[in-house]
Amino acid sequence: MRALLLAAALLAAATAGHASSSAMRFCDNPQALSAAQQDKLLRFAAIVRQELDASGDAVALVSRTGVDLQRFGLRYSHAGISLKASGNTPWSVRQLYYACSEHRPRLYDQGLAGFLFGNDDPVFGYVSIVLLPQAEATGLEQAALDNARALRLLAATYSANAYPFSLRYQNCNQWVMELLASAWGALDDADDLRARAQAWLAAQGYAPPPVDVGSRLLMFATVFFPLLHLDDHPLEDRDALQLRTSLPTSIEAFVHQRLPQARRIELCHDDRQVVIRQGWKPLADGCRAEEGDRVIAFD
Repeated sequence: MRALLLAAALLAAATAGHASSSAMRFCDNPQALSAAQQDKLLRFAAIVRQELDASGDAVALVSRTGVDLQRFGLRYSHAGISLKASGNTPWSVRQLYYACSEHRPRLYDQGLAGFLFGNDDPVFGYVSIVLLPQAEATGLEQAALDNARALRLLAATYSANAYPFSLRYQNCNQWVMELLASAWGALDDADDLRARAQAWLAAQGYAPPPVDVGSRLLMFATVFFPLLHLDDHPLEDRDALQLRTSLPTSIEAFVHQRLPQARRIELCHDDRQVVIRQGWKPLADGCRAEEGDRVIAFD
């Protein structure tokens, strides 16, 4: 049973957004980092910021790694909107996170360094940046900076594995998708904005691939985790042990299909270097550089 509980925690981590800690630990304190680890993460954040500045854009979709999700074939767990004009600090990430002390989801503007510190592995980390064509970028920036609209899209109840076409719950990545829908669908702000955003996404063919749970015992284990729910998922999905939920990969796939001219930059770091790749081909596991990649060594 312990292994099943761990797997359930990993499933939660696949979609949970926390302001400063791993979803696997839920509301515990984040792990302590050594001074050297903190220094490398800060330097990595500075390189990410330089890439954003060099893009000439004012807004970007950003995703980061969290805990090891290779069991589910996933690299990225958490997405947000990075805004050059953020009222916090330039390129802060506007995102949904679960406020543990309040037992509710909140919107949070977090500096890039803090955003990257949410990764559980201090040695390896990946960041994906998606830059949009001008019209779509302007629409997304305006929607993200519109506090009333951004909050209107925030659900009252959080679920790490929220079904993308239900109003009952929401996870961090689903909030990003509904913000995209409100911006690109030119949806008027009103009380039913979430419902219309989901309807627009469905009409545009948004269809996150299912996460293969693989075990009925694992489905049962979700009752031990208050941030996981099954009652919003269709019965046929539960019976098939496949749960559909919004993830950074499904966000990027939707954007790339809709906007083939969108640009992608992926960065990774280990304890020796940072690797930077332009384009939609994923970086290799283990942060290994290939032909055409830029490499910046940690001194």
